Amino acid sequence: MRKLKIDNLCVEVDGKIILDNFSLEIKEGEIHAIMGPNGTGKSTLSKVIMGDTSYKIISGDIFYNDKRINDLSVDERARMGIFLGMQLPMEIEGVTNADFLRTACSIKEKEAFSLMPFIKKIDNTVKKLNMNSDMIHRGINQGFSGGERKKNEILQMYMLNPSLVMLDEIDSGLDVDSLKIVGENVMEYYKENKPAMLVITHYQRLLDYIKPTHVHIMKNGKIVKSGDISLVNLIETVGYEKIDAETSEPIVSEVK
Repeated sequence: MRKLKIDNLCVEVDGKIILDNFSLEIKEGEIHAIMGPNGTGKSTLSKVIMGDTSYKIISGDIFYNDKRINDLSVDERARMGIFLGMQLPMEIEGVTNADFLRTACSIKEKEAFSLMPFIKKIDNTVKKLNMNSDMIHRGINQGFSGGERKKNEILQMYMLNPSLVMLDEIDSGLDVDSLKIVGENVMEYYKENKPAMLVITHYQRLLDYIKPTHVHIMKNGKIVKSGDISLVNLIETVGYEKIDAETSEPIVSEVK
């Protein structure tokens, strides 16, 4: 069974501990949502799993499919099937979406890559995401709005067909209609492929479409409370600060 396993991971940036003895396991077919206040290390987690060298692992291990990946480069992790939909996708001039995806898919699929199925799949996915067809022939995210950039991340997910999907605040910058399109397409991909999935978000609205099997609250670089989808409703009702990490019940005495 494919799975991501993180054991007692400690990560620092500029001498400051961001992840503190963080542990988590995500198996294929599971959707884990991580929520929490700003500055708790949620985005750091996804970037460290993906191999961002801006972050220094002090101790602990990251395993994917029982292989330790701490020292693997970003492209090596991507070849293993790890994908990160970024919170702030960058703009890259001079490389079109189509060229980027064709190159990435051909490297991944090797001799199995075929151009015509690739073209058919990218055209169909662009239509499903309600993107303008000319976007695949423009520089990556060049001139794209925030919502278009997030749709482009989901297009990349579909084309690369990862077995571990991480979405870092994919809902930020999306209007109501785009949120619905993105959320429903992510869920469709999940139903078709049953990847292990990590969804980072602040808000319940994304999880109205992407239904997590597990929900975690993160504070000060570690998970302080875990539960099912009902935990999302609890967060919306009482807020993060009213949830007592030491007990199974929320602190609600001051909530009216």
